[in-house]
Amino acid sequence: MIPHLHPHAGDCEHACCLKIEHLSVHIGGETILDNIDLHMHCGQMVALIGPNGAGKSTLIRAILGQREYEGKITFHEASGKEAKLRIGYVPQSPNFAKGDPISVLDLFCCCIGKRPAFLRPRAAMREKVLQCLSNVDAESLIDRRVGALSGGELSRLRLCMLMRREINFLILDEPTNHLDIASREWIEDALSDYTQALLFVSHDRYFIEKFATRIWLLENGTITDYRGTYEEFRAYRARQTALQQTAKAVERKKEPKPKPKRAPNTTRARERCLLYTSPSPRDKRQ
Repeated sequence: MIPHLHPHAGDCEHACCLKIEHLSVHIGGETILDNIDLHMHCGQMVALIGPNGAGKSTLIRAILGQREYEGKITFHEASGKEAKLRIGYVPQSPNFAKGDPISVLDLFCCCIGKRPAFLRPRAAMREKVLQCLSNVDAESLIDRRVGALSGGELSRLRLCMLMRREINFLILDEPTNHLDIASREWIEDALSDYTQALLFVSHDRYFIEKFATRIWLLENGTITDYRGTYEEFRAYRARQTALQQTAKAVERKKEPKPKPKRAPNTTRARERCLLYTSPSPRDKRQ
């Protein structure tokens, strides 16, 4: 699959756009994110990468509104008009207590229905939930306890629920972690048809190479924005590393070499020693 790019994905005047302006986050006196300015357009699939502890989760929580920050995060429609940012978020580990008795049907009734979950769902609601689950090939989960689902099944369930909402920005945190082959293939197929903005965090090189049309590298509180595939980004980084190593080698050659120390003249030193220690002629007469 070739990652698809919105026809106006680089143009704020013709595509919806997420704007991050002068974003900074400080935690305990330490600057985690430092004055970040980024634009991201509908149709772009951005991979957020960087070493552990660089601040990837902090950036996601700031976008979700779960972390205080300085600056602005806004969403603009293709017309340029500011609109509400409607985020769909799939965390790395959607957790439910293993002993939780709530079923998948109960969960959907709470989210999309008006009847309390403790009342028996009506037949029409059950059909509606089955229809939604069929989009992710998960009809068999309808009566399963949520706490007994695997990581892959939970991810399918979460994406299924997001499909019922009109979202304009999707965030996935390590979407392929702990997935079986079938769940992984389903998520890849679902993303191939997604046309809004997508930001994902992943250490899965295959997944990044397959979907990313843009790379955000987070290091030392700042983001390097590379507009290209992951393969192109790796080639760019390799060239940059080679240039830096060449520059360092040139600088080392320019540095003045220390003059070698002259070896001490042991013969002259011995003569001086004998001169000072030999008895004078007068001493010899005495």
